[in-house]
Amino acid sequence: MKKQQMKLGSLLLLVVLMMSCRLKLSNGMSLCNMNEDGLDACKPSVTQPEPTKPTPKCCEALTGADLQCLCSYKNSAELPLLGIDPTLAASLPKECNLTPPANCD
Repeated sequence: MKKQQMKLGSLLLLVVLMMSCRLKLSNGMSLCNMNEDGLDACKPSVTQPEPTKPTPKCCEALTGADLQCLCSYKNSAELPLLGIDPTLAASLPKECNLTPPANCD
């Protein structure tokens, strides 16, 4: 019974997270000073199974981003649920020749 409750709770959390993301997207999502276009430009570089090198558009978006804020998501349990590899995401600043926050590698 407890396993079913945990699965239901996890499913409910996932649905709420997805609805939250959808609501944010409909309002022009922004995360750590990166707008939806910048996030979309970087997504191929942080998703498995075949990540790509960051595009100039992704790197440009990162130059205006709050890297410390982005770093705070490094150990987030939600990133993998969204298909984002936290290790790849943490490596983006270096890939774009930017200096990452000291505690983010």
